[in-house]
Amino acid sequence: IGGGPIGCELAQAFARFGSQVTLLVRGAHLLPREEEDCAAVVHQALEGDAVRIVANCRFLGVQRPQRSKVVHFERDGNQHRLPVDEILVATGRAANVQGLGLEAAGVAFSPRGVEVDDRLQTTNPRIFACGDVASAQRFTHVADAQARIVIQNALFGGRKKVSALVVPRCTYTSPEIAQVGVQEAELRERQIRFATLTVPLAENDRARLDGAPEGLLRLHYRRGSDRILGATLVSEHAGETIGELVVAIQHGVGLAR
Repeated sequence: IGGGPIGCELAQAFARFGSQVTLLVRGAHLLPREEEDCAAVVHQALEGDAVRIVANCRFLGVQRPQRSKVVHFERDGNQHRLPVDEILVATGRAANVQGLGLEAAGVAFSPRGVEVDDRLQTTNPRIFACGDVASAQRFTHVADAQARIVIQNALFGGRKKVSALVVPRCTYTSPEIAQVGVQEAELRERQIRFATLTVPLAENDRARLDGAPEGLLRLHYRRGSDRILGATLVSEHAGETIGELVVAIQHGVGLAR
């Protein structure tokens, strides 16, 4: 249950181990944080591994008659029942902020977590927070980077900002999908003038020789210059290759160099 990175990764893994897998997805497509046609490559790969994907469905509950399990869900106004051996829930996590006395400390929070500013300072200026409880990007490497910022800002009067981080992410399916920088929707929302370059891997000789032509490289760059604003790579080993684009964005290396 869940069409995000963990749901996709484990659905494909169990399918390749020989399990019959049904993936229930609330939205219209997998990996909603990714650009739709990029996520579609992963969708096709999962279907190629015999994962049954049920999109636009609403999870209703589970029954446990005798020793079996039956998942109930609704789709297109119709209710369905799915007998299964095991259920893996990958629908996200809730912040564990209750019972910490945050109200007494004057620290604002919500079900999404502790509220912080760009320096990871809470509404109590003497208290900082970092990691999954204070970040929209819930990755181990983000928590590590934020911890370094908190140490500098809280203990040494630093002015480090989270917004200055260039944070890549990767979904470890096959092919992998890796992303860094700003995506098209955010660029349009921020009214940044940009152009897009998309290169299908089927046009890449190395990908064809390796027998892995499925996927693409997409670059968004500032219109009128060659400065890269964001990149998405869908390929085998994308999580390793994206590092070159991370360095390019961090150091302002454009497409012409």
